Amino acid sequence: MQRQHRKSNQLRPVTFESNFTKFATSSVLTHCGDTRVLCTVTIKDGVPKFLAGTGTGWLTAEYRMLPGATPQRHERETLKLSGRTQEIQRLIGRSLRSTLDFALLGEKTILIDADVLQADAGTRTTAITGGYVALAQAIHKLIASGELTRSPLVRQVAAVSVGLLDGEAFLDLDYPEDVAADVDFNVVMTDNRELIEVQGTAEAGSFSRQQMNELLDLADLGIQELMVVQTAEIATINPL
Repeated sequence: MQRQHRKSNQLRPVTFESNFTKFATSSVLTHCGDTRVLCTVTIKDGVPKFLAGTGTGWLTAEYRMLPGATPQRHERETLKLSGRTQEIQRLIGRSLRSTLDFALLGEKTILIDADVLQADAGTRTTAITGGYVALAQAIHKLIASGELTRSPLVRQVAAVSVGLLDGEAFLDLDYPEDVAADVDFNVVMTDNRELIEVQGTAEAGSFSRQQMNELLDLADLGIQELMVVQTAEIATINPL
């Protein structure tokens, strides 16, 4: 298979629009190709009961897809969340919790909201990548206001999808590629190249260990590129 506009190891164009909304502690609209995810961060005093009195903080995430995000209207999820939505928001939470030293945060709770405005595949990976930028900007504001004296951020995180199409490894799948892929992976990785999560499935047949390694190497390449873009955007809010 050949792509019309990208090489097999090329990311879709990635951009961040910081301060996209007015009232959240921080907000970032993340563009990944035609996928758009709005990530907002709210920070409040207090923690869940299981952490009360420990001096440590917490982070949780919510993920939703807006009704007009897909070609056919997506039903709004209200009282009952689908299994897919629950699984994705747990992934976002796990990924972003890995970046923090909660003892340095103190008894505060960070709430990440990831709302998909437009979906062209990779919404969960886009939410993680953009969520980290919004998180870093929110932490900077806490330090600037004097609420924190040290940053609790201890590592950087980003995520990307990879897949096999006709036996060839492709980076950052869009929707037509995602649908056609024989194997589909979502990979979350830190700045020291340690893995947070790997979600991999053979949609048709199976895949070899060699193919899995090829996909992980390709994801590593893409994530390192994403982190360069993340760092540049964070620096516009928090100059080095």
